[in-house]
Order: sequence, then C-alpha cells, then structure tokens
Amino acid sequence: MKLGKVEFCHFLQLIALFLCFSGMSQAELSRSRSKPYFQSGRSRTKRSWVWNQFFVLEEYMGSDPLYVGKLHSDVDKGDGSIKYILSGEGASSIFIIDENTGDIHATKRLDREEQAYYTLRAQALDRLTNKPVEPESEFVIKIQDINDNEPKFLDGPYTAGVPEMSPVGTSVVQVTATDADDPTYGNSARVVYSILQGQPYFSVEPKTGVIKTALPNMDREAKDQYLLVIQAKDMVGQNGGLSGTTSVTVTLTDVNDNPPRFPRRSYQYNVPESLPVASVVARIKAADADIGANAEMEYKIVDGDGLGIFKISVDKDTQEGIITIQKDLDFEAKTSYTLRIEAANKDADPRFLSLGPFSDTTTVKIIVEDVDEPPVFSSPLYPMEVSEATQVGNIIGTVAAHDPDSSNSPVRYSIDRNTDLERYFNIDANSGVITTAKSLDRETNAIHNITVLAMESQNPSQVGRGYVAITILDINDNAPEFAMEYETTVCENAQPGQVIQKISAVDKDEPSNGHQFYFSLTTDATNNHNFSLKDNKDNTASILTRRNGFRRQEQSVYYLPIFIVDSGSPSLSSTNTLTIRVCDCDADGIAQTCNAEAYVLPAGLSTGALIAILACVLTLLVLILLIVTMRRRKKEPLIFDEERDIRENIVRYDDEGGGEEDTEAFDMAALRNLNVIRDTKTRRDVTPEIQFLSRPTFKSIPDNVIFREFIWERLKEADVDPCAPPYDSLQTYAFEGNGSVAESLSSLDSISSNSDQNYDYLSDWGPRFKRLADMYGTGQESLYS
Repeated sequence: MKLGKVEFCHFLQLIALFLCFSGMSQAELSRSRSKPYFQSGRSRTKRSWVWNQFFVLEEYMGSDPLYVGKLHSDVDKGDGSIKYILSGEGASSIFIIDENTGDIHATKRLDREEQAYYTLRAQALDRLTNKPVEPESEFVIKIQDINDNEPKFLDGPYTAGVPEMSPVGTSVVQVTATDADDPTYGNSARVVYSILQGQPYFSVEPKTGVIKTALPNMDREAKDQYLLVIQAKDMVGQNGGLSGTTSVTVTLTDVNDNPPRFPRRSYQYNVPESLPVASVVARIKAADADIGANAEMEYKIVDGDGLGIFKISVDKDTQEGIITIQKDLDFEAKTSYTLRIEAANKDADPRFLSLGPFSDTTTVKIIVEDVDEPPVFSSPLYPMEVSEATQVGNIIGTVAAHDPDSSNSPVRYSIDRNTDLERYFNIDANSGVITTAKSLDRETNAIHNITVLAMESQNPSQVGRGYVAITILDINDNAPEFAMEYETTVCENAQPGQVIQKISAVDKDEPSNGHQFYFSLTTDATNNHNFSLKDNKDNTASILTRRNGFRRQEQSVYYLPIFIVDSGSPSLSSTNTLTIRVCDCDADGIAQTCNAEAYVLPAGLSTGALIAILACVLTLLVLILLIVTMRRRKKEPLIFDEERDIRENIVRYDDEGGGEEDTEAFDMAALRNLNVIRDTKTRRDVTPEIQFLSRPTFKSIPDNVIFREFIWERLKEADVDPCAPPYDSLQTYAFEGNGSVAESLSSLDSISSNSDQNYDYLSDWGPRFKRLADMYGTGQESLYS
C-alpha cells in the first residue's frame, strides 16, 4: 500500500518519537548514584545526572507542543522540592521545560535548513532557597532532517551551443542541481538527472548532469534550435523523492557544409555604351545555406571575351558579385560581351569536401546599346607653345574632333570662356585653328589652360571637351633689379677695404641658360672717395669702403647708384640706388645707433640747464667720496655674522715702496734676513678646518725671490691682523723695489738696450705678436725700412 506525503511524514515523526524515548530511557539508565551536590562545600563531587543530546523531528505540524525529552536528577525525591530551569538558544521562546517534572517540549515548528541544532543549559534548583542542587549542564537539541526540499537549478535556465553535424556523444553543457536537505543523512540530498523533453536528439548523464548529443548529422539548416527539459530528483530517483526541473536551449552552430550555388545558369544585362568607367553593370549572387564566415564568397571571371573590359568584386555586406566597367564601351566597335563567372567559398571545411565541389559557375552576357555620343577629340590634351612677343592674330595650333556615331555629324568648335576670361585666344569654328587675340606676357601668366568645346551640327546638345595647355615662351623684356630692399650701414670706425654689404639681383625673365648679372657703379659714382664695388662673378657684388673716418655729424646718409646688366639678347640694364647710413658701432662692428641727431641734442640745451646738470653731478661725486672715506675709517669688530658675510672681497693698497733704501714704510732688515725660519701662526678669525693647515718653512732662499718674501711678510701681517678681512681675500701690492736684478720692467728703452736676451720666439706666437717680434727680433733693422 502506497503512503501519501502527509501519511509518510506522520510515519517519520512516529519513528523519531520512538528514538527520543529510547534515548531518554538510556539516559536515565546511565545516571550516576553518587551523593547530591552541595554548593556550600568545597569538595568536588560527581555530577548526579548525565545526557548528551536530544533529537527532534523538523517540520512537526501537530497542534500540541512536541515532546523533546526529560531532565531528572536523583536529588529529586518527587516531593516538589526541586525545580528545573532552561537557558540558552531558544529557551522559553522555542523550548519550554516543566519545572516540576523536567519535561522539555518544542512550541514552534522547527526547520533544519534554518538551524540544525540548539545549544541549551539546564539546572536543578532548590525550590525554597532557589539555590542550585546540581551544577549547570549543557546539552544539544539536534533537528533531525526529513526530505522536505526539492532539488533546485540555481544557474538555470541554461543556453548552450554545439556545432551541427557533431558525432554522437559530443558534450553540450553540464547542469547542476542542489538540495538543501542534509547530505549526511539518508538519501534526501542524493540527486539523479533525467531528460523529460529533447529526446531522441540529446541525452543526460544521470549522476553528472552532462548533456550530450544522441543523434548524428543534426543539420542546422533543417532545425537550428532545441528546447530541453532536465529533471533532478532526490532520494536517488526513487518513488517519493522530490524533483525540480530546468530548461536548456541548445543552438546548433553553423559549419561550412553547404557549397555555393547560382540560382540561374545564365544572366543577361543591357548597358549603354556611354556608361562611365567604374560604373556598376550588374550584381549577381550565389546562394549559400550557411551563415557568417562560412557563407563568405569569392568571385572571379574565369573565361570570356570581356576579361580586360570588365572586372568583378565582392560586396562584403551582401556577398554579391559586383561587375563593373574597366574601359569605355563602344557600340561601333563591339556590341556584346560574354563572361564566365565562378563563385567559391573563401574557407572550405575539409570534412565536407566529399559532399561535392564548394564552387559554382554561371554565364553573364552583356549587351552594349548604342547612344548618340558627343564629339571625341583626337587627343585628350593638346600642348602648344607661343612666344610672348608674337603678334595678335598669329596661329598657335589646331585641335581636331569627330562624331563617333555612324552618322558622323559635322563638328563646330568654340572656347569655353570660363577658362579664358581675358579672351587671349580665338578659335576657328570650322577648322579648330587657335590664334592669339591679345598681346601675351609670360610674367603675368606663363601657362594658359583652356577648354575647347566641340558640338555636333545636327544635335548641339552633344558637346565634347578637349583641353589645351599653351605655354608662353620667354623673351628678355624685363631689366634686373635689387633682390630686396637693403638696409646698409657703415661704422664710423670702419677701415678702408672693409665689406659693408653684399648685394644680389633678380630678373622676372627666365632665360634657358639661367641668369648672369653684371654689377658696376654708374659713371658719376665711379670716382667717389667713399665706396667701391666689386663684382663677385656669381650674380652678387660686394660694397667696400675706400676710406675711414666716417662721421655722422658731417654726413649721416650716402646714396650709391649701382648699374646692373643682365645676359639676355638683347641685354637690359637698370640703375638701383643703395642707401648707406653711418652708424656708431661696438667693438664687434654691430651698429648701435644711426641717429645723427644724437650729437645735436646737447647743443639745444640752455646754459642754465647745463649748469644744473653739472651741479648735480658734482654733488653726487662729493657724496660718493664722503661715503668711501667714512667706510675706510670705520673699523668693525671681526664677528661672524651670516647676514653680513664679507668673504671674497678685494682690498687694494696703492702702496709703492721707495725701494731698499726706503726704511720708513717697513723694516727692510726683515726682508733681507731670508734665512729666518718662520713660525706657523694661525688666525683667530678663520674656521676650524683652516686652522689645521700649516705653512711650509723656508730655509735658505736666494735674493732673486725678494718679492716672494715681501708677499709672505704681508700675508703674515694680514693673518694676525684682527681688522683684516676674513676668509679668502685678495690684496695687491705695487712693490717694485730699488736696485732690482731685473732692473726696469718698462719696455720704453728696451729697443736701444744692449741686452743679450733672445726674443725670436715671439715670431712663433702668431700674427698678433708680429709687431713685437719685429721690434725685438733679429730682423729689427728692417722695421722702418
């Protein structure tokens, strides 16, 4: 007899209650017989009641509280003197205890999936004193699982794809169902998979949930999508188990298993002969049941009489073959063309080549239709040349056009005036002879591009166009001139023969052999005493000074006329004036000011203004002298002040001694006593690093180092002088001495000296020392020769 779901649940509850009672009986049988526990005593006693855990069935649906178990202590004599209390998880809210009997009941429906167990604490108290008679004990109430949760597909519904024509057993996708029941207890969470919808095309592994193909040669072109229903059932698929389902949408992906095929064996198209080059003649398409990359086509013309006239390409979007014109069509020359066109897949799959060739051919016939065409010129471009000196009405050249139609209508010519706005040219309407209508100038327009129109006499709407390029040949009709506006300056201290300007010329003409210019001064300027001109023979010329001593106050501007001649036939010339300004220059020859009024401005000042300026200058000088005098007399203490660092100062002493006989300025005996060993003395105002340095001692020193000794003496005085400048200071002494071995250091009398010193090495020092070498060298006799 089969049990319903409700009856089966009641049956499981009865089994659970039986197990609980059995557990309680075992717990009571295992009680200890020791003496009761007294809290006031310090001696340790054994616990008088022991249990581990209770079990209660989940999802109890009865109206009465569900009995869980019983607590009992051997101290309890049954006289009501002992009461039992519960604490912990769910105490009083879910679980209650009878304080007299120790019976525990569950007052609410329990769900193992929400909480699998509860931890509680129990204690027996003396009812009168409310003191514990037993130690507090902890126990667990475990919720026993029943099969109340069906398997669920958390990731469903599923979508998957598999290539068409796949072999049997090809894996498609794996589905997974989860069951919230306890997997460690019974078969409530053991799931088995089965397929409810999708057979016989697909199957599913019962344990793993892997879906596989079950039929071979499934064709996407026949059916491209399948809907599967997969069931997951717990209790290992047995009767009474709970189940859940999900859907799986399987799409067959395309493979290249279909060759292209033209729907027709031949095509015919009519095109007018006037169709321009690159125009589309026709579009053809081979059908392919595949999609995407598997349906991409390649078209080519494999045969026919129009291989050079037409070409075919593929439209990437529509995969159509586009036939276009490569050359002009002419009905009078050929009236039709036949093309054999092949279409093939770009990427064929070798697995399906056995199905047949993955290409197809068709025939395309193109009929050329006759149209009334405009006249055609014998040449697409007519180049012509004419001299700019030609007379009006002279013939330049001739153009010719004809009617390509069989009627061969007469042609009349005209010039498109939009290309000849100035009307430089005319054309004979019947013969096509082009003549000049105006004088031409190459410098204005070197090339004229005009359009000639040819019209049929019988149908003036048919107009052909020809293009003529007329090049104007140059003649020498322009004189040369300066290449630019020159800003020429000459320094007041310029030397004779100095180049102050380099000039060049330009000519609007363009001779075949290039320009050649000749420069010279005009006849009036040839004998001037200020400037000269040098032709450099490279189409440039240099302007040079003839004298020195230019002064702005005498003449600030010079005008130099220059004569320029070209090499044309006949040659042309022009006179150009070069403006030269006199300027004040620095040492490098750079002009500073060229204003001659700078010398005149002071003359315009009044006497009173000049006196006021001089008075101000004198006052400033007096103030400066007073400040300098006060600073020299003022002595400051030698204190290191970071804000007033006076290191690296230069102190100059203009003290020139009177020689060895002068003993008033300093003690000469100290200078002459050169064998005295000097003690090392340090300054008090230097930093500690310098104080560790010592000066070398000197023993016997020859007399020719008297000046060195003088410097050492002064240096020692500066070292011990507390008022001397600190750190690194530079002091100069103009000490020459008297009766020096080198005698006078002046070179004024050296030329007449009988010294035997050789100065020939001065000639090796370069041109800057040539003057000294000539004065003191061996060749001084020729100095003034």
